[in-house]
Amino acid sequence: MTQEIIRFENVLKRFDDASDPVLKNINLEMERGKFYTLLGASGSGKSTLLRMIAGFIEATEGDIYLNDKRINDVPANKRPVNTVFQDYALFPHMNVFENVAFGLKLKKLPKPEIEKKVAEALRMVHLEKFSDREITRLSGGQRQRVAIARAIVNEPEVLLLDEPLSALDLKLRTEMQYELRELQQRLGITFVFVTHDQEEALAMSDWIFVMNDGEIVQSGTPVDIYDEPINHFVADFIGESNIIAGVMIDDYLVEINGKRFEAVDGGMRKNEPVEVVIRPEDLVITTEEKGKITVKVDSQLFRGVHYEIIAYDEEGNEWMIHSTRKAAEGETIGLTFEPEDIHIMRFNETEEEFDARIEEYVEEEVIPESEVTAIPPDEMEG
Repeated sequence: MTQEIIRFENVLKRFDDASDPVLKNINLEMERGKFYTLLGASGSGKSTLLRMIAGFIEATEGDIYLNDKRINDVPANKRPVNTVFQDYALFPHMNVFENVAFGLKLKKLPKPEIEKKVAEALRMVHLEKFSDREITRLSGGQRQRVAIARAIVNEPEVLLLDEPLSALDLKLRTEMQYELRELQQRLGITFVFVTHDQEEALAMSDWIFVMNDGEIVQSGTPVDIYDEPINHFVADFIGESNIIAGVMIDDYLVEINGKRFEAVDGGMRKNEPVEVVIRPEDLVITTEEKGKITVKVDSQLFRGVHYEIIAYDEEGNEWMIHSTRKAAEGETIGLTFEPEDIHIMRFNETEEEFDARIEEYVEEEVIPESEVTAIPPDEMEG
């Protein structure tokens, strides 16, 4: 049985009366023992949200709960959370043991207990042989492990990590992703991880909150968010996407560039303008005759495990293709895909905007006027 540990109810944060909110009406729940990621670009509000959990920033409006108790007025040092910062915030004049033991000494624990807890924390991060090492003699990855050990030695219920991998090189960052995920599963405590790196979030998380302009625009498992982005921002921000204008002719039937394709999405208005998302890895190169869509190759780059090909169709739409097959610049190729590879996104628009878009599609002859006039009024309003 799952148990809630953190809850935000209608939380808003404004740093002064005249400013726009940096967090807008945040509502979320986090369960005990899971790895959560706050994912967004710089300025999206993710670090502000993290610091509100830690108690470093107060909410302007709304309530924050931890273990079902309102903690808006609980000071940071009284909350059962610890934070690992981007710069690690280690004490350079102390060695590894002294850095990890610092919080325990403030609690005035007996020396034997401190030694035991520090030894266990260093073992968990594979630094048991570095106890006497000076901080200035450690690599970036080792310093990060010390910061994590210093946080977990206090046995927090929640560990907050504010972009702790951003200063590491690519190889070390990948290694630390595995180590952090394994550590979270071994400890069984709640991790809340802040990053702007989409691949990092997808690889490590049980649940992702995608943030933009102070709002949570989508939340879900990594697979849900990657396969079913809710809008253009998420589709464009999470991984690589081909986002093409289309028309939902009917349930499970979408039109792209005047051609109709089977899809797996339904429940939309007939002839509703939509955006169609197809991931580059879901496109299969075939002959021009066998292709569902025909494109002309513009350029390609070798990415190690695949070629990244940029091509354009007759309507001028750009297509990115990830394939193990090499293509020649200027070559005309066919692309094929399965119905489940087509993901449909609705436009967030009013009825007036919808009507205007329909009119535009009729003028551009994307939709025959006879089909529009045949739509019952209730469906047009739907």
